[in-house]
Amino acid sequence: MNRQIVQLFGVVVVLFAVLVAFTSRWTVFEASSLEDNPANRRPLLEQQKVPRGLVLADDGRTIAQSRRVGRGSAARYVRFYPTGSLFSNVVGYSFIAYGNAGLEKSENDALAGDRNELATIADELLGRPQEGLDLHTTLDPSAQSLARTLLLRNGRGAAVAIEPKTGRVRVMVSVPDYDPNRVPADFAALNRAPGSPLFNRATQSGYPPGSTMKVVTAAAALDSGRYTPDSVVSGRSPKVVGGVPLSNCCTEGNGNFGPLTLTEALAKSVNTVWGEVGEKLGKGTLLEYMRRFGFDRKPPIDLPRNELRASGVYDRRGRLLDEHDAIDIGRVAIGQERLNVTPLQMAEVAATVANGGVLMKPQLVDRVVARDGRVEERRKPERVRRVMKESTARDLTKMMEGVVSPGGTAPTAQIPGVRVAGKTGTAEVDNGTANQAWFIAFAPADDPRIAIAVTVERTQGEGGQVAAPIARAVMEDLLGKSGG
Repeated sequence: MNRQIVQLFGVVVVLFAVLVAFTSRWTVFEASSLEDNPANRRPLLEQQKVPRGLVLADDGRTIAQSRRVGRGSAARYVRFYPTGSLFSNVVGYSFIAYGNAGLEKSENDALAGDRNELATIADELLGRPQEGLDLHTTLDPSAQSLARTLLLRNGRGAAVAIEPKTGRVRVMVSVPDYDPNRVPADFAALNRAPGSPLFNRATQSGYPPGSTMKVVTAAAALDSGRYTPDSVVSGRSPKVVGGVPLSNCCTEGNGNFGPLTLTEALAKSVNTVWGEVGEKLGKGTLLEYMRRFGFDRKPPIDLPRNELRASGVYDRRGRLLDEHDAIDIGRVAIGQERLNVTPLQMAEVAATVANGGVLMKPQLVDRVVARDGRVEERRKPERVRRVMKESTARDLTKMMEGVVSPGGTAPTAQIPGVRVAGKTGTAEVDNGTANQAWFIAFAPADDPRIAIAVTVERTQGEGGQVAAPIARAVMEDLLGKSGG
């Protein structure tokens, strides 16, 4: 009898443990994933009862706000975006039926006023109503508008501008874009629209970088001690790289060159020089420096993880490759092969060189502020890692200045009275019928305050003709505000 009672007790204990385990799974261990599930509307329904926090540009302009509709117990708050399409892909949207995106999603807890239990109890005891916190972003409205206007004139593309010393993102544009106020009425149409306007090209699109990749190759070559800016390499064309002839036949660096220094080869963007350099460095070295720059992992920016893409070499199944895979590293070195990068990643490449070889964490939110003006959180600049020696960054800066000189591939990026360091890129796409045009840069070269990456999709022009003038205009706008 006692044995049966013990067995029954054991069964009850086991069943109770299973019950606790399953309830804890949803309420504790998987609570965040449940809240993030787009099919779960309950958190958003609850949040409609609370005035959501403002999203503000760096000059205080309101980008997102909540409006009260209805009366009494039926009252609720609905999101409104006063700037329309201007910040759509980075700020995103927040609506009951369609979930949220962009900063509205990644910063949802702060905007919705979801705080820790202790703070919630304190607010209740003090009689303070729940309300969202305001986000003060690092985004510059006029520079954002300028970049958007210039990109729209060229079709589709993206631009990202970053402060090298702080990682503060000043511009993040993706075109085509959308008006977030239209999401409730036109979500299905926006999802089907040509050009995928809901897709943030700055952080989600993988493009062949073309010759902008030569900046990463040059960093590896100089920092590893294998080369100097004055090292001489033959620029003859064609040249066998990776067992296959490589030519200087397309876009920048046309023709058959003789011996060139690396400085000259970067200014003229000579493929055969940098292809040979990449091959001699080898997969191990070049891939290591790519990882130092942030390749092969999603960037640590304050946006939703599902809106970020890792830059790197991909196979046909979408798998990132490493040194154990068959890779034509000579062509990776010049931005070809199966290399795919985001505009954010290439902006970080330029910003790292500008910052003396130190990569900073990119950030969109400067501070989180309560409605009464109390600063709840101030986000300070965060150093990610040292990518290269400071002396390497100085040498590479001088080499990149040659690109923007009259003899380089981007004289169109010159700013009167300001030294500019940059690199063009032109990758053939659509079976050679169009180009992916690129330009990355920073200025002033002797005291960098802004770094930028601009890319234009499926254009007939080259990086120096199409992307460089856009970058120059945006840098001029931002430098004018910082006294540059």
